[in-house]
Amino acid sequence: MTDPFTARPQRALSGIDRLLHRVDQGLRQLTTRALDQPHAEARLSPATGHNEPSLSNRERERAAGLMRVNHTGEVCAQALYQGQALMARTDTTRSQLLHAAQEEADHLAWCETRLQELESTPSRLNPLFYAASFAVGAVTAMAGDKVSLGFVHATEERVASHLRAHLRALPGEDRKSQLILQQMLSDEERHGEEALDHGGEEFPKPIKDVMTVASQVMTRTTYWI
Repeated sequence: MTDPFTARPQRALSGIDRLLHRVDQGLRQLTTRALDQPHAEARLSPATGHNEPSLSNRERERAAGLMRVNHTGEVCAQALYQGQALMARTDTTRSQLLHAAQEEADHLAWCETRLQELESTPSRLNPLFYAASFAVGAVTAMAGDKVSLGFVHATEERVASHLRAHLRALPGEDRKSQLILQQMLSDEERHGEEALDHGGEEFPKPIKDVMTVASQVMTRTTYWI
């Protein structure tokens, strides 16, 4: 028999409750998942079937640092899209964001596998960047789908710029990493274009400049940590 003095009725989850629950789920996945259990991928990695290149220790460290940055970028992308989808105003926008998130999940799996092949590990700062990106995504979505999709476009522009720079910086013999980044670049550019096509508002240059500075904090820290 239930004690009427101690029983507590369940209350409906508020928007903040759902937000915190999603962040908690993401952080648990990042902090408890073993390194030898990579994310599932819907598409085969572009590097599949290619032989491992012969790299010097310095070249291997260089490639691993760049792929670590890209791995964290995909962690941020997952968090950003999840936060935006949670607070999206329409089902159409939510569906668009979740479709892009699935392709970003492929990128995450490819980068994670490549890090293993390079005998390296993801950044220890990933939980921090996940939480921050999820919050940014949710807050952006609260401003409306037009702003949210505009933020996707501006973000993908920054990501594409980083990917082009990394393709130039990778060791010339590391064809496997190059193939992965080339496919990622193609996907990111398409995500940005689709965001505008679905009603996103292009951000002014000063806002994009601030986003560029913020992204540099991630790239300069996760290369080493």
